[in-house]
Amino acid sequence: MATIIAPSILSADFAHLADEVKKVTDAGAEYVHVDVMDGSFVPEITIGAGVVKSLREITDAVLDVHLMVEHPETQIESFAKAGADIITFHVEATRHAHRVIQKIHELGCKAGVALNPGTSLSTVEELVEDADMILIMTVNPGYGGQKFIESQLGKIHMLYHMIEEMETECDIEVDGGINEETSVWVRESGANVLVAGSAIYGAEDVARAIKEIRGKEIAHHHHHHDDEYEDEDE
Repeated sequence: MATIIAPSILSADFAHLADEVKKVTDAGAEYVHVDVMDGSFVPEITIGAGVVKSLREITDAVLDVHLMVEHPETQIESFAKAGADIITFHVEATRHAHRVIQKIHELGCKAGVALNPGTSLSTVEELVEDADMILIMTVNPGYGGQKFIESQLGKIHMLYHMIEEMETECDIEVDGGINEETSVWVRESGANVLVAGSAIYGAEDVARAIKEIRGKEIAHHHHHHDDEYEDEDE
């Protein structure tokens, strides 16, 4: 599967958001990752549906909205109406994840389900067939610029096999500490949608940064052994 790059506007200059979005989409990014934080599910507060609505007016890119909020079911409609293409909510933030997926689909958006690093894959096993995307957080959400948590590679790999065994279509997105180096690990583990913030917005040459993170096409073979991933950080 071709790799999709989703620059996170969390690392952009909020005073010039339209220019910052144009910069990354002109440089080849397919998605624009919008980090919505409520100050409750995560410590910080970022932006709401009004900003998504403004972004919708200036870009044709896929607006990949990541809701790091409590009670996401109360927020979905306003983000769908604002023009989100994909709405991802956290499985930890709602009691009725399946119903939230249905609601997102009813509003005409693609549905993503996000997992924090400490959350088991078993929480989404029953959701994979209905979701369009599963987002594996490779940092604890709430702040930009954090270090990649390597223990999540095994989780990505297990999810890749889970999706394959169910013979269903479901993107695997990763978010947190993604750069030229870590992108290789997550792509080898099976992820195909990569969120990157500071590695893209902090780069002198944005197009080159996107190209490096996208990397070369990786062929996934069925004879992967999980121990292949263990010596990667030496």
